[in-house]
Amino acid sequence: MAQRPTAEIKVPSQDPKKKEEEEEKKAPEKKAGTSKATGDKKEEEEEELSEEDVQLKSELEMLVERLKEPNTELYRPALETLRVLIRTSTSSMTSVPKPLKFLHPHYPELQKLFDTWSPSEDKGLFADIMSVLAMTYSDTQPRGTLRYRLLSVSLLPSSSTIPEPGSWGHEYVRHLAAELGEEYTIRQEGEEAVSSPPTVGADEVAKPEPIEVPGTTDDLRALALECAKFFLSHNAEPDAVDLFVELEMVDRIAGLVDINTFGRVCTYMDRCVTLLPPPDDVAFLRTIHSIYLQFSKFPEALSIAVRLNDAELIRQDFNASGNPIMRRQLALLLARAQIPLEWLQPPASEDADAETELPEDIVESLEEVYKSHLENTRGGLSANVDSARGNLAGTFVNAFVNAGFGNDKLMVEAEEGNSWVYKNKDHGMVSAAASLGLSLLWDTDIGLSHVDKYTYSSEEYIKAGALLATGILNSGVRTEADAAIALLGDYTTNPSLPLKTASIVGLGLAYAGSHREDLLALLLPAVADDSTSTEIAALSALSLGFVFVGSGNGEITSTILQTLMERDEKSLGDKWGRFLALGLALLYVGLQDASDATLETLKAIEHPVSRQAQILVEVCSFAATGNVLRIQKLLHLCGEHLEVVKEREEEKKEEKGEEKKESEQKPDDNFLSFAVLGISIIAMGEEIGSEMSMRQFNHLMHYGDPIVRKSVPLALGLISASNPQLPVLDTLSKYSHDNDLQVALNAIFAMGLVGAGTNNARLGQMLRQLAGYYYKEPDCLFTVRIAQGLVHMGKGTIGLNPFFSDRNIMSRPAVAGLLATLTAFTDAKAFVLDKYHWMLYYLVSAMYPRFLITLNEDLENLPVTGPRGPAGKPRTISGFQTHQTPVRLGTTERAELATEEYIPYAHVLEGFVILQKNPGYEKEDAMQL
Repeated sequence: MAQRPTAEIKVPSQDPKKKEEEEEKKAPEKKAGTSKATGDKKEEEEEELSEEDVQLKSELEMLVERLKEPNTELYRPALETLRVLIRTSTSSMTSVPKPLKFLHPHYPELQKLFDTWSPSEDKGLFADIMSVLAMTYSDTQPRGTLRYRLLSVSLLPSSSTIPEPGSWGHEYVRHLAAELGEEYTIRQEGEEAVSSPPTVGADEVAKPEPIEVPGTTDDLRALALECAKFFLSHNAEPDAVDLFVELEMVDRIAGLVDINTFGRVCTYMDRCVTLLPPPDDVAFLRTIHSIYLQFSKFPEALSIAVRLNDAELIRQDFNASGNPIMRRQLALLLARAQIPLEWLQPPASEDADAETELPEDIVESLEEVYKSHLENTRGGLSANVDSARGNLAGTFVNAFVNAGFGNDKLMVEAEEGNSWVYKNKDHGMVSAAASLGLSLLWDTDIGLSHVDKYTYSSEEYIKAGALLATGILNSGVRTEADAAIALLGDYTTNPSLPLKTASIVGLGLAYAGSHREDLLALLLPAVADDSTSTEIAALSALSLGFVFVGSGNGEITSTILQTLMERDEKSLGDKWGRFLALGLALLYVGLQDASDATLETLKAIEHPVSRQAQILVEVCSFAATGNVLRIQKLLHLCGEHLEVVKEREEEKKEEKGEEKKESEQKPDDNFLSFAVLGISIIAMGEEIGSEMSMRQFNHLMHYGDPIVRKSVPLALGLISASNPQLPVLDTLSKYSHDNDLQVALNAIFAMGLVGAGTNNARLGQMLRQLAGYYYKEPDCLFTVRIAQGLVHMGKGTIGLNPFFSDRNIMSRPAVAGLLATLTAFTDAKAFVLDKYHWMLYYLVSAMYPRFLITLNEDLENLPVTGPRGPAGKPRTISGFQTHQTPVRLGTTERAELATEEYIPYAHVLEGFVILQKNPGYEKEDAMQL
């Protein structure tokens, strides 16, 4: 009952006239109340000001009034006083300086006053102050700070009277830099776009004001140089680089850096390279290179030249240093990158050979540590010793585990007649004999004597294996003897298919990345000759791709393209067609836009193999660049279902016969495999891109076609080679139990790639479980054994990751080896699980020891260890353990000298590093005592 009267009281008047009269009466009361409240608020604000603030405010207002007076003699003192007050103002970091706050209301009238003054030095000083005040009006009048700054420069008579931008503080310079970028963009649009009347709104009125000649940017560049000098002198190197990028003058920063700032500038620019589009990334690298040379940082400069793949730069950098010890260190870096000796002067070859002589010193000390892994792995295979497939698996496991050691019991140290070769049949003998080359990897002297006895075998397959072993053990080694071409060259025209195949593949592996012109005469005729089989033509093209990887060789390109145009449809549709396309693609690894002409030519070829070649050439060209647009293009291809695509094609080709459609159906699937692999090829080497691509692979695995799902594990293996991260291992472990055996098989091999040379215990346990799970599936069990051998490769001392020098430089031959092997696994049953299992040896060109070995100036082993450095010395990394060199480094690990006793010649402690005794170390130690 109590609710009724309450409701009645709240009912408004029903008469609308009375209601309007009441509201009109209340309206003036509301306005009066509002104005009263506003006045109170203003009074409160004034009351909050301290005596000093009130005095400052009144003084500033008095100076503004003085500028309005007709007496011009008062202008200069008033302007000088204003400058002093603004510069010396103090306030918290989170609030606007008080002079700017108090002068903000006067800015519009000061603008009008400024326009009335005639050009003079006083007006120049006035413009300088207005430039600072314009920061408070940047929302409504954009680029006002820049406009008045440019006017100040034009009005003041000489550079001596023009105050530097930095005199107004860091925030002013940052504001000015931001407006410089905006103005530069507007001017670059051209005279027509700039001079057109504003149509967007009031904020566009100020746009043309600072422009004297549309399209001219000299004044902006001069001001940018002043801002950059301030940034560099105040530890804001990234701001200076960003400003120069916006004004397209990044090369000018080389003239501004000094001994204290160049390191941070180069580091920041280096990290930006992967985020830039093709023309800009090369410009960045060349600028970094010039800065390093300017300060005689020869190893850093040479590493940039290697990334640019510029033969002329590499030659200049190698010869720039007059120090013979430094030249040795540079030679070791070039040997690691497998740079062709022809790019250098003859003295380089003497130093570069040091790399192949040193691993023997470290092998003996690690032999006992890793022997147990070999025994366990072989023990697991003993149950299948009578099986041909089991023996073949044992061949590869033994070869991978003993890679580079040269002391395995099955092959090298086996008694005459009891060699493991004779426990294999037919094509298995090829891989068994070739495994000798992997065990004796890089040991050309002793290795050739062991292999030689098999070259005289009456068994054709054993002889072919010996030829392949010759190519394998010479991989990445350059000697005066040059035995590989002498021993293998004659067999490239042999009528025997196994011998011809082995010699062609062996030459490709032995001279990977060498750019040897004399190999063209041996391998190119087989590609051009229509009478040769597709297999021989494809393997010859692939070997040429290995030898001339990243060279863009025009003669090979034209020959392969001619072959693709002239070969009949049946031979191009053969399973070997993909290797013909891969051989072409390897020529363009890392060359980016240089492949445009080749891509256009491929588009003119109607056969479906052309689409595979287009994708391979494009992804190899942009390998490790992280190019987002290319990755998006590949994801679009992978996301479309083949059935939908085929329906579209059928609608377009209704008038054509069905036979052509059926012939296109099979090759059309293969391009998707390379599209998936291409995502990894482009994203690898860049952490953010790699992480993002892994998320995309998860989506493709859920929604992709079978051919896409089959390729996803291979892509994961490529992007994390020798880098066993837990998320990747768990994902591959899940895929290894997939219902589709092709997916499972590729996932198992990818697990081997991810853990290659790491002795990862968790991965070893996963593979042992898979061996039990797939004991009835011979193909999967064979792949499990291969993966186990890869995980313990080189007894844990050899990795497959193609990146080195703190993951900044990509080894092109390593990329070629990984891609060739993964291409074979895109159809594993036709290649690796058939009679072409020897294709696993393509991984040889990606193998490299994961050591840090310190040497003295005579290239002798110099063990270095010690506690953390002296207090106060900055360190780039922190760790809880110290080791004595030689020490094994993981893919993502870095090392640093623990004491200041030695100074390294190399900029990254990785591989072979020559040390110099620090002459000031004893003095420093004595001072501490």
